[in-house]
Amino acid sequence: MPLVSMRQLLDEAARKGYGVGAFNVNNMEQIQAIMEAARETESPVIIQASRGARSYSQDRFLYHLMLAATELYPEIPVVLHLDHGNSPATCKSAIEMGFTSVMMDGSLMEDGKTPSSYEYNVRVTREVVAMAHAKGVTVEAEIGTLGGIEDGHGAGGSGLEHLTDPGQAEQFVKDTNCDALAIAIGTSHGAYKFTKKPDGSVLKMDRLIEIHKRIPATHLVMHGSSSVPKELQDIINQYGGKLKPTWGVPVEEIQLGIKNGVRKINVDTDNRLAMTGAIRKVLWESPEKFDPRDYLKPAREAMKKVVMQRMTQFGQAGHAKEITPIPLEEMAEMYRKGQFAAR
Repeated sequence: MPLVSMRQLLDEAARKGYGVGAFNVNNMEQIQAIMEAARETESPVIIQASRGARSYSQDRFLYHLMLAATELYPEIPVVLHLDHGNSPATCKSAIEMGFTSVMMDGSLMEDGKTPSSYEYNVRVTREVVAMAHAKGVTVEAEIGTLGGIEDGHGAGGSGLEHLTDPGQAEQFVKDTNCDALAIAIGTSHGAYKFTKKPDGSVLKMDRLIEIHKRIPATHLVMHGSSSVPKELQDIINQYGGKLKPTWGVPVEEIQLGIKNGVRKINVDTDNRLAMTGAIRKVLWESPEKFDPRDYLKPAREAMKKVVMQRMTQFGQAGHAKEITPIPLEEMAEMYRKGQFAAR
């Protein structure tokens, strides 16, 4: 099965009322973990790479690993998505590489950390929408800014400084015709999201619900949505790690989001914690081991378990077989005819 557009996957998820996990990757083992989880749960999947990942793995390696994934798992619809593109040029390079979806995060300036103006965000997002839709490629945008820093991207802070304004979100979709919109409701990148289990004072689900009411035809995206389970933190600390106590986004809050228009949920930290814990355990218990396979196999298995759990919790399990890929050329024609125009 060829790589598919994210728009097709999210439209299908909206029709059936489920969410799709978007899992960040940097290397082969992470891609294998995601694809094995997708096969076991029969899930469509979004695999995403940040600028940091593209630099770390080198673009061609990453792209060919993705092609291998589609060859080895032909029954799984897979989107290759650029996470947090910082400029139209970055998005253009991903489209030319063969990514089927890109995020233009114009909520921040090109440095990836300075909050931008509304006008700047509209301008760069519209530029990417025109370029991407002409190729049948999906565009995710962001309005409001997330807290924390991940892969050199994020405004810092707690995530409460620049929440998404519902009226502005509605106008932004009209101004840009983006396919999906990441919104800021108090989440942040990285492991240290909240200092206690989040409630309405820090996680603004009421704002998400209001935004969905205003733009019901636009797919919403939750960034910084790892749940940071205590058991994964404990494994790392048990085997020599020094993580401070922290709380992520509870799965039940994500499920509430899915009931209110969230179709894409970004998960990265949970997978990092699972892999690191497994690696630490092997090296702690068997300090004589030095073959990378001895610790990367358990790491891959640990990440697979987390991804399977999220796929089930988000509702995407069992839906892979319902999706017949639409070629990007056909998607481009549908965009040209205005079939996906913001309404």
